[in-house]
Amino acid sequence: MKKYDFLIIGGGVFGLCTAIELRKQNHSVGLLNPGQIPHPLAASTDISKIVRMEYGTDVEYMDMAIESLKHWRIWNETLGETIFHETGFLLTSSSPIENNPQSFEGASYLNLKAKGFTPERLSKQQISDRFPLFKSANFVDGFYHAKGGYAESGRAVTLLADHARKLGIDIHENQTAQVFEPKHDKIESVKTKEGNKFFAGEIIVCAGNFTHYLIRGLQPYFKVTGHPVFHIKPSEPELFKYPNATVFAADISNTGWYGFPFHPREGVVKIANHGIGLDLHPEDDERLVSKKDEENLRSFLKKHIPALAKDPIVYTRRCCYTDTLDGHFWIDRHPEIENLSIGSGGSGHGFKMGSVVGEMIAAVAQGKTHKWSNRYNWRKLHPNTIAKEEARNNK
Repeated sequence: MKKYDFLIIGGGVFGLCTAIELRKQNHSVGLLNPGQIPHPLAASTDISKIVRMEYGTDVEYMDMAIESLKHWRIWNETLGETIFHETGFLLTSSSPIENNPQSFEGASYLNLKAKGFTPERLSKQQISDRFPLFKSANFVDGFYHAKGGYAESGRAVTLLADHARKLGIDIHENQTAQVFEPKHDKIESVKTKEGNKFFAGEIIVCAGNFTHYLIRGLQPYFKVTGHPVFHIKPSEPELFKYPNATVFAADISNTGWYGFPFHPREGVVKIANHGIGLDLHPEDDERLVSKKDEENLRSFLKKHIPALAKDPIVYTRRCCYTDTLDGHFWIDRHPEIENLSIGSGGSGHGFKMGSVVGEMIAAVAQGKTHKWSNRYNWRKLHPNTIAKEEARNNK
């Protein structure tokens, strides 16, 4: 009977990065994942996720993103494939950013400058000249920052899993954690839905949308929300290829809309909405994009990116966020079960931070602290708590 030092539940970016960090420290590590990696319903399963350091007034998140960006560049070499594309990041605004220096766009610009970065301020005319897809857009201000871009998220998770196996991590796919079997004040083993039993000294739950169903004490503080994602086949692909197009946030804190340049593997332009979303159950509810979602997309495109407005939508999905009520990560040891730790709460913006979050979870699970871990401790939240992530349209 094998007993791991650490058993991780969940093979998304948080779980894999945690496993890799622990293995680097010579621990024996096992990982359970329901289905294959990447799981088709996992938040990280998609063709792209934004990698940005812009976080409005939140300097700590900015610092974490800056450190994560370094890891993405290293992963391009370590994993033997370009999975991070540094196309830069364009933020546009429907009003002059001087009007509200505490806005997501305004504060991001000022904090970049304060950190010594060189974002390029762009007028309405400069936006349309530099990025012709926005030729008819109603954005009067913005800036472009060359440091940032997007990661091929599903592909990244696949390659991280391969890398983890090479390091000696035992990845058990098609194993759904179901029962924690206790012994005294600890968990002795995890029994899976498929009938197998796994033993470990320490258990770490990085189960994304299912975290609060496994750890019921988290249910008052977690919820799952679904957000529409569209892949569009452009009739003018050259208009959307880098450098004519880049990752963009289109007055995102007011509209929720963001997008990507033409995807080199998939041949589509991805557009999605980062907003309130729909509350849903990750397993029981259908994750379908609605007719209203598509109407909202077409209205946005007609107004701001007319070159895409009539092009065919070839794929849709409702991406599920693991939302904490305050929008922050949840990384801590369980207050009552001494060998159980949690690393979750990506809240729709955590994928880019996978490397740093993995280091943080690994430290906390060993009873240590990390320079950023205190903010994400187990905490009590009022039901009316408002999420803090400033890029997100909560209107």
